[in-house]
Amino acid sequence: RLTATIALGTLVTLVGGAAAISVSPLLSLTSIRIVGTERLDAGEVAAALESRRGAPLAFVSDEQIRADLEGFALIRSFSTEIVPPDTLIVRVVERAPIGALRTAGGFEVVDAAGVVVETAETVPPGIPVLSVESARADDPAFRGLTDVLLALPRELRSSVVTISATTRDDVRFTLGGAEHSVVWGSAERSAFKARVLAAALASTDQSVSWEYDVSAPDSLVVRRAS
Repeated sequence: RLTATIALGTLVTLVGGAAAISVSPLLSLTSIRIVGTERLDAGEVAAALESRRGAPLAFVSDEQIRADLEGFALIRSFSTEIVPPDTLIVRVVERAPIGALRTAGGFEVVDAAGVVVETAETVPPGIPVLSVESARADDPAFRGLTDVLLALPRELRSSVVTISATTRDDVRFTLGGAEHSVVWGSAERSAFKARVLAAALASTDQSVSWEYDVSAPDSLVVRRAS
């Protein structure tokens, strides 16, 4: 009985000590580090968390940080790390632009979920113009179009100037330079389609505009673009 009492007393002391330490000024948040930003200004992200400065580290929750960062459309997700005695690290994952939608005032740059990440008067470099009825993630045409873009090898994707779809299975796009037209179809077998297209590009006169139909990649069709 005595041993149990001593153990309980020790436990109470330890718990009480831990609680006191957790709210101690020595473990209050004084340093905020933002990691992973490329298009976002890390200083602006840190400024949005300024109200948390001075709070006990143990009381700074992800829910609070999520509320503070809601205004940043470019943030897709984040994770946090507490580094005693006073530092909070926020690792940000930014939304990746997939294409630009033409609007009355210019262009809306969206990610694969259809979230607008920025507006611009002209199309940003390396971003294709999307020709699709809507940019909703639940729209089959938009889903098919983004699936194809995400499946394309990076070098090929960077050459896409415009891309269109009316269903998830009739995606087609144009390439820069000679403005070749590519009939792609669905995102299925995209790796093989990319190899077939690369071989076709290498074996045709690149001073002429062509239409390459790789929708059935085992039966490539190449014709002069009209």
